Amino acid sequence: MTTRLSRTMSSHSKHDDHHSDSTADTPTEEPQENITQHISNLARQLSRVSTTAGNELHAFSPQPGTMLDPNSPTFDPRAWVKAFVRLVESDAGAAPPRSLGVAFKNLNVYGWGTGAEHQKTIVDYPIDVVKYLVGLVGGGKKRRVDILRNFEGIVDEGELLLVLGPPGSGCSTLLKTIAGETAGLEVGPDSYMNFRGIDEKSIRRSFRGDVLYNAEIDCHLAHLTVGETLSFASSAHSPRHVPGGVTRSQADTMMRDVMMAIFGISHTVDTRVGSDFVRGVSGGERKRVSIAEAALTGAKLQCWDNTTRGLDSGNAINFCKTLRLQADLVGVAAAVAIYQAPQSAYDLFDRVTVLYEGHQIFFGRINEAKQYFENLGFECPDRQTTPDFLTSMTSPQERRVRSGFESSAPRTPQEFAERWQSSPQRKALLQEIAAYEANHPPAQRLEEYKSSRRAEQFKNQRSKSPYTISYLAQVKLTLWRGWRRLLADPGFTIASLIFNLIMALVLGTMFFNLKDDSSSFYYRGGLIFFALLFNAFASQLEVLTVYAERPVVEKHNRYAFYHQSAQAIASYIIDLPYKTVNMIIFNLLIYFMAHLRRDAGHFFFFCLTSYLTTLVMSCIYRTLACVTRTTHQAMIPVSILSLGLMIYTGFTMPTDYMLGWSRWMNYINPLAYAFEALMASEFHNRKFACAGMVPQGPGYDDLPANSRICSVVGAEPGSSMVDGDRYINMSFDYYNSNKWRNIGILLGFLFGFLILYIIAAEHAKPPRNKGEVLVFRKGRMPPNFEKDHGDVETQATNRPIVAEKVNNNPSSGLTAGASVFHWEDLCYDIQIKGKDRRLLDHVDGWVKPGKSTALMGVSGAGKTTLLDVLATRVTMGVVSGNTHIDGLATDSSFQHRVGYVQQQDLHLTTMTVREALEFSALLRQSAEIPRSEKLAYVEHVIDMLDMQEFSDAVIGTPGEGLNVEQRKRLTIGVELAARPQLLVFLDEPTSGLDSQTSWAICDLIEKLTASGQAVLCTIHQPSAMLFQRFDRLLLLAPGGKTVYFGDLGEQSQTLLKYFERNGAPPCPQDANPAEYMLEIIKPSNDEEAEKIDWHQIWRDSPEFQEVKKELSRLNSLPATRGAAANALENGDASQHKEFVASFSTQFREVLIRTWKHFWRSPTYIWSKIALIVLSVCLSWV
Repeated sequence: MTTRLSRTMSSHSKHDDHHSDSTADTPTEEPQENITQHISNLARQLSRVSTTAGNELHAFSPQPGTMLDPNSPTFDPRAWVKAFVRLVESDAGAAPPRSLGVAFKNLNVYGWGTGAEHQKTIVDYPIDVVKYLVGLVGGGKKRRVDILRNFEGIVDEGELLLVLGPPGSGCSTLLKTIAGETAGLEVGPDSYMNFRGIDEKSIRRSFRGDVLYNAEIDCHLAHLTVGETLSFASSAHSPRHVPGGVTRSQADTMMRDVMMAIFGISHTVDTRVGSDFVRGVSGGERKRVSIAEAALTGAKLQCWDNTTRGLDSGNAINFCKTLRLQADLVGVAAAVAIYQAPQSAYDLFDRVTVLYEGHQIFFGRINEAKQYFENLGFECPDRQTTPDFLTSMTSPQERRVRSGFESSAPRTPQEFAERWQSSPQRKALLQEIAAYEANHPPAQRLEEYKSSRRAEQFKNQRSKSPYTISYLAQVKLTLWRGWRRLLADPGFTIASLIFNLIMALVLGTMFFNLKDDSSSFYYRGGLIFFALLFNAFASQLEVLTVYAERPVVEKHNRYAFYHQSAQAIASYIIDLPYKTVNMIIFNLLIYFMAHLRRDAGHFFFFCLTSYLTTLVMSCIYRTLACVTRTTHQAMIPVSILSLGLMIYTGFTMPTDYMLGWSRWMNYINPLAYAFEALMASEFHNRKFACAGMVPQGPGYDDLPANSRICSVVGAEPGSSMVDGDRYINMSFDYYNSNKWRNIGILLGFLFGFLILYIIAAEHAKPPRNKGEVLVFRKGRMPPNFEKDHGDVETQATNRPIVAEKVNNNPSSGLTAGASVFHWEDLCYDIQIKGKDRRLLDHVDGWVKPGKSTALMGVSGAGKTTLLDVLATRVTMGVVSGNTHIDGLATDSSFQHRVGYVQQQDLHLTTMTVREALEFSALLRQSAEIPRSEKLAYVEHVIDMLDMQEFSDAVIGTPGEGLNVEQRKRLTIGVELAARPQLLVFLDEPTSGLDSQTSWAICDLIEKLTASGQAVLCTIHQPSAMLFQRFDRLLLLAPGGKTVYFGDLGEQSQTLLKYFERNGAPPCPQDANPAEYMLEIIKPSNDEEAEKIDWHQIWRDSPEFQEVKKELSRLNSLPATRGAAANALENGDASQHKEFVASFSTQFREVLIRTWKHFWRSPTYIWSKIALIVLSVCLSWV
């Protein structure tokens, strides 16, 4: 759904079924006496329609409770879009419609590599610097790394393209190339791309906001609410003219509410977006926030990269339906990569392309794809969806060859590509592309497109700018967002103010009540020096602030929301109130506690100078953050610069002692000018009593006054008073006449560095993505790995299949569970803005050994929350209810007796896969197990998960390390390495994985249950075949309410009969039971459907009574019969402690891991070394 639907409506009115709204049946014969009455009734009807046209049918001012009201349960997205189209088409001030599509051929994308990647350590850093310098002058070996080879395709306006392929096949690169996101990549010179007559350079330069690439990873400002996040997105693309006679604010709010209603997140409007570390909306809801934000860009050509990751099947299908809606009614073209596409979602697309290790093996209509591969000699198994069948072509273990085609069916990616190149389907595609080129010759529509775009932009925006709103409006908008962030997360600001208050008290106490004599000279200078440094260097933390928000800023810049410099200006302004309050508190305390010059003018001058210094240093540090690409890179110049500025301020090393070759450091040092101004303000026109005359002592008391002198610099013989001006002149070469000159210089520094900061922020570049290259420790790369994995993204050669390893390994070595974990009346309540909110509502259930239970529900139903509560991972809110093991309450040892595979793959980036597994095994397995046995078990886990090929690979970061699939395997392996005794929790283990890898993960789950392990697993978008592999189901409705808990039955018949018996429509034979049940329980706009309260039906059902009886039986088990009780009396006592490993073991393993981490972080260590060496060098000068 696009924000500004006015851009392409009129050319697509053919999709609007308006004819059905205006047809009326007219009787062929009618008595004369009824004609008058008929005309009267018709007139009244037309009058009502005319009235509602300005009310109910007004897209921006709908009547409350109607189908056009996004806050109404009867809201209809299609009706709203049609109403909006009619509204805009009737508005003469609306921008002319425009649309985009793309055709490409001979598309080749590649990068340049230097061979295999090795992990860098401290000793490698100098060598790498030399290699980098050699590379700058043209030396060093580089080889071409192919990513996409000879791709062809077309996506015209109003069409949807589905991109299928396993992770690493090139899907992301194809979408990025279409969207112009080719940083770090190189497009072949013969590649051809035609955007309906507009060239690629013009798209990237002037129409970036009209071509969207939505990445797989959710990236938001965690402390903003969902409403604030989407309000910002809506306002950032607000057009110049708002139709319908409403204000811009009203239109932006309506667009936000409509998007939230379409994607089912209206209830989260006041909830934080959250992140992996900040509690907010659920993962599925956060994904829908990302979708809504991207949709609000109003892009004409949209590329969605695995956007359905983390969504349940219902919401995934709803997303595809929304794309279909905007394609039909608005003419938007979209390309979507989906790893696990439901059949009903697949049927919504127009075209599909299949990728296999960087090769294109099919491109065509969706109804032709299945037949094409069947003609090649492959067969589609029963109940396998078409997208799963197409994806299975990329897996030798999964695809099935029809009888008689064993010798002719293609096997390798190259063979598949060759068959496609010679196919009649490809010839037809080339003819279609040729026709597209003839209809849209280059540059034909450029001026027309520019005219439409210009009519949409603010008047004071440049015509060639990709942005819609003016620069000033961008600054205002980012200022509003920054203020909302400050209000939402004031903790850091308040903590900083408290810390500065404490430091002011400490410094003020150290220099408390300085005397007005010459003995205070050095202390006054020292206090001013320390106060100046504290004010200046407090801005160092802003480097981390810049990097914390950079991913969001880069994303919004790609969306053409605002200039990066606009955000930089807003961020700088938002910090001014904090800097002002901090300056007043800090300087007020130390100034008067230390008894500096008690004069209003000099106090305010002290504050002014300190404030200007803070602002200047803030600009400098922010500039350094913008010109570097990582925090490690930024901290090196920040540390060295801070040291240089401190030494060459003029206090620790007076200017007379600075050598000539280094004197320039003082000239460009803003702190030096500030220090001179503050010293002049403190000592000018002041006479200080001498605290000690020389010579003095017995025998010197009778000396004449002119034979004695005060023992400080600047004293005059015979005088008992010391002139302050003379002291600073002779000690530091400072003069009061330079005081205001220095203020002017500080202002010059401020404006100069502010401009430099804005320029640097505007041109800041993200770190280069190396395309998920595996990184190994030196000497640990598997033989022939580099040869077999030459391509950057297409590293799927010989992809490991867990199923084969699991099935061929009869002995798992896993600990067979004997206890039953059960819970009853489990509730979880939290407070949001002072109001109680129940996330789990009296949930009952159990997990028995050797059984796998699927935990399902729509996004936001509380699945992850339930796992967190069961695993005792929640740190806030109120939990009520009971959790037991064989009738005994869980204790502090419960956490290390279970395995919890979180949805987020959180690992230490510098460790290898094997080291991460060993760390988990050594610290979490029983202390009674020998170390050698624990390490041997790690090798077994590696073998079971088929991670041998990358067992010595470094985990790294996304883009330079393990890919999504490998990270998920590692996350599961870390928990299995702990050898959990009771059960294993898995939170969406198949999220982000393709269908064949998801199937392999389910094979692993079956292996766990076969060994006697109990498994509770949340899962999204399961196919019918995958869903059937679970034994039981716990189904939750929104609000954490149980809808069903029990066996699935053969072909899910037990589940289906339950719903059909209680009023649900029968499940079609070819339907996926998982999608069917989620659709049944999902909140509906249909008033009739809302009357079915599935939660209450469950509470009244005989199945619920059976669950209660079983829980009562489990709770009444005698303690002597429980395995947990036996373990308490006779078992391993260490298993019932909070920590299994001893403190010495913990200390040793953590110390070793920390040592490895720093040894493998050369940038951090060498920055410290450089700082120390430079300190020594500067001390010599």
